Parts: sequence; C-alpha cells; structure tokens
Amino acid sequence: MESKAFIFDLDGTLIDTEKLYRKYWPMALKDYGYELSDERALMLRSLGRPFAPRQFKDWYGEDFDYNLVRQRRKEYVEGHIEKYGITLRPGVKEILTLLKEKNITVAIATATDLERTTKYLEMTGISEFFTDIICATMVKCGKPAPDIYKYACEKLNKKPSECFAVEDAPNGVKSAYDAGLKVIFIPDQAPADDSIKPMIYAEFESVLGLQQLL
Repeated sequence: MESKAFIFDLDGTLIDTEKLYRKYWPMALKDYGYELSDERALMLRSLGRPFAPRQFKDWYGEDFDYNLVRQRRKEYVEGHIEKYGITLRPGVKEILTLLKEKNITVAIATATDLERTTKYLEMTGISEFFTDIICATMVKCGKPAPDIYKYACEKLNKKPSECFAVEDAPNGVKSAYDAGLKVIFIPDQAPADDSIKPMIYAEFESVLGLQQLL
C-alpha cells in the first residue's frame, strides 16, 4: 500500500462545514433580493470557478454580481466559525492517524483557498497529516473539472490510478473520476444520486470505512 495515496476533499468530508454553505448561500442571496431553494443550494457543493459564477448567472441573469454575493456568504460563514468553531467529521482524526502510521501519502484537494484551508486545518488540529494542499485557485478550472485532481497527482508524483479520492459531493466525485482516480464516497448532505453512482469505487458511512482499503 506504500505506493498509494489518499486525496481528501475538505468541506463536508474532513470538516463539518458543508452545511454552513448550504445555510448561508440562501441568506447571502436574500440580502441582495434573490431566493435560493435548498435543492439549488445542494447543487453548489464543491462547485468551483468558472462553473459557479456561470451557474448563478444562468439562474439570476447576466447582471448577477457573483463576487459581491459570495463575499457576503464568506462573511456569514466566517462569523459562524468565529463564534462556534469547526468540528471534524466522524472518524477523521482516527483514519488520518492510521494512514500516517502506515506511511501512506495523504493530501487535500479543495475549492477553499489556501489561507482558509490552512486556518481550518490548524483550528481542527489535523494540519500535520497532509503532505500537500491543492486548492482550486491553483488550477484553471475547479470541480467538477478534473484539473485539481490531475494537478494533485502531479504534485504527489503519483499516477491517478494509484490514488483514492475521498469526496462527499457530486461535483467532487465527477472531478476525481474524470481525472482517473478511484473515488470513495462519504455522504454528508445528501446520498449519491444516479448520475454519480457508476463513478464510485466504494461508499462508506464515515471515513473509518477506508480501513477496509488498507
């Protein structure tokens, strides 16, 4: 197993923050006179640029100011985190400790920028476990494009076929699958739908299920 690597999504997979985006996107939009259904909020999980700005313009028109509303959403999320902190998803510390003990390469591929990713990892006490952090800001296109996972494999000097991607959202699953990785699905806000089921190598209730692959 020494030649393998595990590349984790961050929000909703390692840390329990995906629900915050689901909550605060609609609130931010409401502040500017827009409505967002819960169904659409779920569609935004791990959706990176240029896809997210385009999606909002498709919903609300070409004049929609994505950066303005996104900034408000970021303020809501950061305010929540400052007040309540961040919790890890079940089993995260245990599985990361086990992977480290087995000298297995572990990295992150996330839509969150490097500054906030580093902050969140330090807040939750898991920064020591990762060989590398790959953010969507480092590649041309975010998830669901395969760019971020392809780049992650390059940085880790691994073939995609040697890597497992651990994801909780359809856009992340598509990104990893199209990059050629084996996709492990850990459901968070919603179960796997029919569009991604054929892309999933294995599905577990929590990341502790990864023990079955070691």
